[in-house]
Amino acid sequence: MAAAPSAAPSASTVAAASAAASAAAADRDSRRPPPPRLAYDAHTWKEIAHLLANLPMALLGFVYVVTVLSTGAFLTVTVVGFPLLAAGLTGARQLGRLERARARKLLGVRVDEPSRLPPRGRGGLFPRLWMALKDPVAWRTTLYDVIRLPWGVLTFAITLTSLFVLWPVLPFIARGLANADRAMVRGLLSPSDELERRIAELESDRGVVVDTAAADLRRIERDLHDGAQARLVNLAMGLGLAKEKLLEDPDQAAAMVAEAHGEVKLALQELRDLARGIHPAVLTDRGLDAALSAVASRCTVPVKVTVDLETRPAEAIEGIAYFTVSELLQNVSKHSRARSASVEVWRTEERLLMQVTDDGRGGARLDGGTGMRGLAERLGAVDGLFAVDSPSGGPTVVTAELPWRDRRR
Repeated sequence: MAAAPSAAPSASTVAAASAAASAAAADRDSRRPPPPRLAYDAHTWKEIAHLLANLPMALLGFVYVVTVLSTGAFLTVTVVGFPLLAAGLTGARQLGRLERARARKLLGVRVDEPSRLPPRGRGGLFPRLWMALKDPVAWRTTLYDVIRLPWGVLTFAITLTSLFVLWPVLPFIARGLANADRAMVRGLLSPSDELERRIAELESDRGVVVDTAAADLRRIERDLHDGAQARLVNLAMGLGLAKEKLLEDPDQAAAMVAEAHGEVKLALQELRDLARGIHPAVLTDRGLDAALSAVASRCTVPVKVTVDLETRPAEAIEGIAYFTVSELLQNVSKHSRARSASVEVWRTEERLLMQVTDDGRGGARLDGGTGMRGLAERLGAVDGLFAVDSPSGGPTVVTAELPWRDRRR
């Protein structure tokens, strides 16, 4: 089954695409070194200042590595060696920050800052210590500080000599040496853009998963406390009163027992509903087709369900798909004022796609207060996608994607 064709891009979409293209072009321009100039303009003098400052900065970094890190590495045979080495690597990170700032200011090279280490590691001091010892950013900075000493001496000597002897061609010399500096900074001090982006996504997704799990636990606790638990308390009180009345007034006791029997049925029904909200039995036994058909039968508008899957996905993916469609159909019942709706589920390569369409009033948004943002965050936490196309007046088309994982046999 093919996905529904997307609507024509709106003005905001075109503007966002133009802004993204401009940002990408600006990023490429910032990474491209400026052309050489014969005149001693501001760019040339900044490069000369950077090359002359290479020697003192290289001496600072080399002395730090030799004294602090070498001492820490030598003392790793003792108890104090590993904490000292970890502290030295943390300080090397700060030297890298200083060098990146100098390169941005004087060389005009765009170098992003790497992600910071978490404020504390799980489990106490030792995980935090291990995290600092294996920090790749600190080790790359250490390598940068070691190889910079001979390079700093060379650039300082060539630049200073050229200021007095080769000043007519100094802009070309400065540009060549500065380009080598730019390459060195990008190679050793720049974070991996893809890796950093992925780390940031995983950190955000982990927070979403934790918040979602906590919210689900609070909901289950609230439902148990306000529903089944309250009924069971009333049931216990009613049975206690019936026990006292058993000898004095058997008829009244029988009526109280009958009332308690009704409370038991209601409590059992609420427990079944709660269990179905956690994970419905029909989903486990019969899969998405039957489970979504059961959800559609409870919707206030007629819903056509089409599930085109040759095999069932993994249990976790199947559960997320079920609850996503279930909540979307609840939104259709509560907010859409639709006359009909449809649910389509199919697989495309390694993605599970779901599309819920209704002919209601439209106007649904991710920030509209109907749970759309929560759904988008939950799907994003498992590398899923969530898109809403809902112009004012309708129709509303919500498309969700999940990564496909095969079910374990």
